[in-house]
Amino acid sequence: MLRGKNVTLITDPYSPQPEHPQGEMQKVREGKINAPIVTISHNHPGHNFVEGIKGMSGNLRVVRGPGEYEISDVLITGVPSYHDAKRGAERGRNTIYIIHMDDLVICHLGDLGHILQEEQLEEVADADILLIPISGSNTLSAAQAAEVISQVEPHVVIPMHYRPSTGTGEGPDPLDKFCREMGIEAVNVQPKLTILRSSLPVETQVVILSQR
Repeated sequence: MLRGKNVTLITDPYSPQPEHPQGEMQKVREGKINAPIVTISHNHPGHNFVEGIKGMSGNLRVVRGPGEYEISDVLITGVPSYHDAKRGAERGRNTIYIIHMDDLVICHLGDLGHILQEEQLEEVADADILLIPISGSNTLSAAQAAEVISQVEPHVVIPMHYRPSTGTGEGPDPLDKFCREMGIEAVNVQPKLTILRSSLPVETQVVILSQR
């Protein structure tokens, strides 16, 4: 959820999660979150639950692919990319969104599966805040994510698309791997990030957001 001065935008709204091994789904009330704008990076379950969003005054604008959009003073550029490193042969296409909200530039990479190509980097290069997948499960690995961050050089990085550690020791924790790649020792988890252009850090800062 990106909340500006006058408008709220939701990226890749996630679908109801299985409640138990039998796969019975939780009953999630449609229109649970109010926001006038939704972006969908790719049409896979877990990223496209538009039914969970209620538009303000009944109006909901859904952005589903490459192009340029202006909605409620928010400028959005969708940049074509792929969900894998084989030009979409395995998992299809993905859209990167560059979102100009207030006086900040926010880039949501969606389920990017490859290092940025030159034409994509040209679009993303001005990003102040970069939301990047890190799990290596159908997306960038921790090492690839670190490489993309070095390509873009944003002020703030927010990792996404990973399961928080359960403490069971089942495989390496993706967030730990990412932090090691980035040279981060202490991880401070916070419920939300409030930031202005005047408060952007000079050096790239990683911010870990908690689940809601």
